[in-house]
Amino acid sequence: MLKKIKSLFIIEDESQDSNADASYSAQKDPEGRAETKSESTAPVEKPVFDEDNPAEDNVDEKFINKLLGAIEENNIEGFDYLEYKQALQNLENVEMDEETRFKSALAVAKTMGANRTVLISSADHYLKVLEKEEKKFLEAFRHQLEKQVNRRHTEIENIQKAIESKKAQIKQIEEEIIKYTEKLDQAKAGVEGAMAKVESAKTGFYSAFHIVSEQIKDDLKKIKAHLG
Repeated sequence: MLKKIKSLFIIEDESQDSNADASYSAQKDPEGRAETKSESTAPVEKPVFDEDNPAEDNVDEKFINKLLGAIEENNIEGFDYLEYKQALQNLENVEMDEETRFKSALAVAKTMGANRTVLISSADHYLKVLEKEEKKFLEAFRHQLEKQVNRRHTEIENIQKAIESKKAQIKQIEEEIIKYTEKLDQAKAGVEGAMAKVESAKTGFYSAFHIVSEQIKDDLKKIKAHLG
């Protein structure tokens, strides 16, 4: 079913791993303890996609699978927006203008007991499903940001203070100062790597989110325009 839903929104690349995991759950530390969730409520800067930075260039297959999997799990029984989108897709190779194609697909929908109201409400339903997935992702993202980046910034500040303190002492503690300096460099390198990792996850998620949600929004706009 996931593969069928996926075919409605994107052209599937068979070279991609369609079973990739995109869990948003909290990670565990090396000793197996669950990490505590971040309490940060600061807004997350979302990537902006346009002609110069298309979402397709940043999409992560595992997030596409996660979002469409959520739609699959919340699929409304009967003929709704998803089946209507399938009907539209089936008419793509038929020579007709867009409005006629949307109205023809509506005629099919009506034979299955659906109508314009059902299509709009079900499309809104799937957008809400995506928004719930976004909330779960943001919670996990903030947790990872706190775990991987913010805490290391605090570590860097503490090390810097220690370095300044040791520099004020006599030469007998110069070896200790060198040790802290090396530790500082390692912490900075760790921040850069960690930041790149969490930012890559954010870009991958919002690429997938943008592709799916924009298609639904575009279809919804056309439904309202052509089936009014």
